[in-house]
Amino acid sequence: MPGPYPEDFRQRALRMLSEARPDHKTDHAAITHVAAKLGVNPGTLRLWKKRLDGDEGRQPGTSGEAQAEIKKLKKQTAELEKAHEILRSVSVFSRPSSTAPR
Repeated sequence: MPGPYPEDFRQRALRMLSEARPDHKTDHAAITHVAAKLGVNPGTLRLWKKRLDGDEGRQPGTSGEAQAEIKKLKKQTAELEKAHEILRSVSVFSRPSSTAPR
């Protein structure tokens, strides 16, 4: 998902975080330290790390690629349901009526 930060900046921030992690007692401390150096909100950096962990299978959940596929399929399903509803309503008008003259 695109945001105000370029992808290369995000990757660099995550590399810095992985390099800084051994120097800190907790993930929170490392995130706070790196975020302050880069001028980003610690919550933003934490979210980037969470997404990366999910994409790499280190954390349970759906990967970003799978989430994008799910979103695409939900959109297609909604479009198909709408088309089906339109066809169903049109078929009511095209049925022969029992009272219509032959």
